[in-house]
Amino acid sequence: MKLVVIALFGMSVLLSCSTAPEPLAYGKDGCYACKMTLMDNKFGAELVTKKGKIYKFDDVNCLMNFYKSDYEPAENIAHVLVVDFANPGQLIDALNAYYVHDEGIRSPMASNVAAFLRTDDVNKFNAQWDGQELKWNELKEKLK
Repeated sequence: MKLVVIALFGMSVLLSCSTAPEPLAYGKDGCYACKMTLMDNKFGAELVTKKGKIYKFDDVNCLMNFYKSDYEPAENIAHVLVVDFANPGQLIDALNAYYVHDEGIRSPMASNVAAFLRTDDVNKFNAQWDGQELKWNELKEKLK
């Protein structure tokens, strides 16, 4: 009996420390940075620590401000994710995503940035904006 209790306790500890991302709940989740409710499913972001703490954001601008603040040091971060503009609500790896910055992109906190998983989608959407194409490190410099 003791072994069963110890095994169940061990499994619950392992499961409670999951670093898996979780879907953004639009209309329900609040942005950690600006406290606004996430509403537009073409935008959003999530940062997950190695201990499983999840921070949600309504715009890449809020994510970037938090990321640069070093509130959670880089060595503590398991995932940095953004929503793929071409696939609303779908979280993708922020560090490998493609970004477009243009005044025509109306994001929740005025970053005017859309994120994409695929270059085909960048080309398709940017044809209407003619915005600046960026990668993660360029975006970090752009959003100061």
